[in-house]
Amino acid sequence: MKRILAFAMMILQGIWKTLQVGTQLLTTLFFLLLAIVFLVAIFHHPRTIIPEGAALVVAPEGTLTEETSAMDPMARFISNSLGMPVREETLLQDVIDVIRHAADDERIRVLVIAPGRLQQAGLNQIRAIGRAIGRFKQAGKQVIAVGDSFSQTQYYLASWADEIYLHPMGSVELQGFGVYRLYVRELLDRLAVNFHVFRVGTFKSALEPFMRNSMSPEARKANSFWLTNIWNRFCADIADHRGVPARAINDAINNLSGHLRAAGGNAARMALDTGLVDGLKDHQMFDDYLSSMVGRSEDRTTFRQVSMEDYLSTFTPSFTETGETGQKIGLIVASGDIVYGEGSVGQIGSTPLCRQIRQARNDPRIKALVLRIDSGGGSALAAELIRRELELTRKSGRPVVVSMGSMAASGAYWLSADADRIVASPVTLTGSIGIFGALPTFEHSLARIGVHSDGTGTTRLADAGDPARPLSEELGRAIQISVEDGYARFLAIVSRGRRIPAAQVEKIAEGRVWDGATARKLGLVDELGTLEDAIAVARELAGSPEAVPVYIEPPGSSLQRLLRHLSDRTAWLPTPPSGTLAAVVRRQTPSRALALLTGASDPRHLYAYCLLPRTWTAPGLPFPGL
Repeated sequence: MKRILAFAMMILQGIWKTLQVGTQLLTTLFFLLLAIVFLVAIFHHPRTIIPEGAALVVAPEGTLTEETSAMDPMARFISNSLGMPVREETLLQDVIDVIRHAADDERIRVLVIAPGRLQQAGLNQIRAIGRAIGRFKQAGKQVIAVGDSFSQTQYYLASWADEIYLHPMGSVELQGFGVYRLYVRELLDRLAVNFHVFRVGTFKSALEPFMRNSMSPEARKANSFWLTNIWNRFCADIADHRGVPARAINDAINNLSGHLRAAGGNAARMALDTGLVDGLKDHQMFDDYLSSMVGRSEDRTTFRQVSMEDYLSTFTPSFTETGETGQKIGLIVASGDIVYGEGSVGQIGSTPLCRQIRQARNDPRIKALVLRIDSGGGSALAAELIRRELELTRKSGRPVVVSMGSMAASGAYWLSADADRIVASPVTLTGSIGIFGALPTFEHSLARIGVHSDGTGTTRLADAGDPARPLSEELGRAIQISVEDGYARFLAIVSRGRRIPAAQVEKIAEGRVWDGATARKLGLVDELGTLEDAIAVARELAGSPEAVPVYIEPPGSSLQRLLRHLSDRTAWLPTPPSGTLAAVVRRQTPSRALALLTGASDPRHLYAYCLLPRTWTAPGLPFPGL
């Protein structure tokens, strides 16, 4: 009996071990299968077939960006699964690439611009796309824009088309440009907050919201100057594209109610009557119109077409490292506020950017460096660290060219001034040569609620930086001296780098912001142009006409680089809450400046920062809805 039981136990143990091994094997195979499916879904792209005589549909979504933000694919999946709001990004270079390739592609007959989901873009970015559209038209091909409604930014892009069609219930929402900020001096007084400001520069207005209850006359003068210049160029571009007088555009805005009344209250009819659009077509009418030009798709559901995303998969994007030997132009994209140290998403950290510059400098294939920058500045120390790395790159025999995006002001100009050549767009905001220091203290606020700070220290500065303590006169004087020294350094850097006499630099400095066209006249920039022009300049300076431009990838671990690749060409980020806006330039609150001061502090509390938007938005006029 014992033998029988022992034999049975052996059989059961054998079965149990077999089940264990089988379960482990099945689990392993299951996860391997999932991994294979995941990798195939990420990396496998079915071959795109381009129909003959098709229309290329370019429909940029979200924010036009020049450097996408990597996001963990799992985080993206979870966000989508939970229905969390996301903000899309479209890489500017992708849009330019597809339009350029399509210009020489005999299979593409028509370009359709559908900007309805474009939310934010710099005017310089729109102009760069417009330049590519111009080349497409020079190839003898037609460009058609369509939208249910057009925001100001969307319409600016659409204006480059040969024909613009609007939905019969839509509108063209031109409003003009403006800078409006919230001023909190009275609020700070009521809260008994001492906001200590140290600055040099009459026009250095980044901290005015904490110092005043309204815009200063100096800031109003400076802002009006560049706003008017950029608005005039905006109107001139549209007038040139549409064949209407620039004054007609201003009249359509300033006398909106009269034009609407003449059109029977129909905003779409008003846009047609004023020459802003060529026709009114609903979705089916537009589909039929395009079908008459390019034919129907194979499944007969729409006109023959290919999307920007599908077309992009048929060729290698610009500035992509292919591993080939030969001379190269290094391209680094830096966008966001300049902060000391590593920084975070949407910021220019001095440490990683300096690492990228050194990486380019130590690569024997790199013959010149192009820094594409879009920033309002930030930490003065961080800007100086970056400037120094660029200076060392120049001394290594590699020319440095700065390509300015929507904005390259204050600290961004600090690090740019020494470049061999600076290329900016006419609508770039630059300059803002000034510096400030700021330190809030809350001793009176705390006293109101019965909280007091007291103690003892070995020196007069033992409590320096404690927000619960009053700012000592000694520290205040020291910060002001440091600000003045920083400003003197800034002026010297600009004078030396731009070869402008110091006395002349002082006249155009004092924190004043300039549009790119005016900055060119003042000598603050060398040429007006795009990133493409900056690359051409770099080739010329390096004496390497055949050098191929390639992105210098941001430093990071292999996992970080993989996640960046998995993020594909479009990044998804949480969408910030938005409210009703009263102007095309986003309403500027003190929160951006305060976040810079408290969340990414300069070690010495010195900042070269310009609080103006780098992107332009048009939220929409309050037309009636259902």
